[in-house]
Amino acid sequence: MRFNKAIAGALLLAATATPAFAQEETDAPEVAEASPPFKLSGGVTLISDYRFRGTTQTNEDPAVQATLNLNHSSGLYAGVWASTIDGGLDGSTPALTGYGDVEIDLYAGYTKTLNNGLGFDVGLLYYMYADGAAGVNTDFFEPYAAVTYTIGPVSTKLGAAYAWGGQDGLAGFDVKGGNDDNLYVYGDASVGIPTTPITVKAHLGYSSGALGSLNVPGVIDNNYMDWSVGAEWVGGPFKGGVTYVDTDISNANVVGIGKFAERRGRGSTVLAYIGFSF
Repeated sequence: MRFNKAIAGALLLAATATPAFAQEETDAPEVAEASPPFKLSGGVTLISDYRFRGTTQTNEDPAVQATLNLNHSSGLYAGVWASTIDGGLDGSTPALTGYGDVEIDLYAGYTKTLNNGLGFDVGLLYYMYADGAAGVNTDFFEPYAAVTYTIGPVSTKLGAAYAWGGQDGLAGFDVKGGNDDNLYVYGDASVGIPTTPITVKAHLGYSSGALGSLNVPGVIDNNYMDWSVGAEWVGGPFKGGVTYVDTDISNANVVGIGKFAERRGRGSTVLAYIGFSF
């Protein structure tokens, strides 16, 4: 999923300055230097299918994804995330027809983790399709917010993202009409397996509005749910994993299309990925 992979890379770097005191002795111990206020991080991932909120963005083909984050010790951060997509004019990925071959997400926000394990993250995300076809409106903004809680090896997250109506990149998608806004709410949970480099993860999401209008043609239904469960291992700068992804979008047999969810990349699949980070 793009918005959950991209935001998960923006981690807070805590300041660890040690106070220095005047010393008369020439052999006094050296004082540790303060951590720099800024930290640059990033990574590259190869994934078997780029799924955004449960639905394919690459016609079920592999994608290359990269991210670059700049974090400040105050909790402020900014970054860019990019992925190859299949947004050609042939309609092979119907929801992205004319969007081109690359998606670029720009984001900025503020995150903070408190001493009791509770944390929060708020920010603004801009979806940009740099090589979209002429005359095709694609880009839009989406503010987001999330609350996190970590205790021992268990981490949880509850979040929401809301794209307001009236943006050209969302116009005309909502099958129920209205102002083409969109709401996405989700919950994540992960558990690290003690003495191993493996973490088990689960996700549940709900889309409603312009981006939720993905059901079979003729059905006035602008919402759906997506879910996933998987495992990830981390070893040094490398990571890899497998994830089962599914949605409740109808898989009815549609004339000229076949099984709708399966043929439109909105049904179940197993993803595999490997990545490198710094």
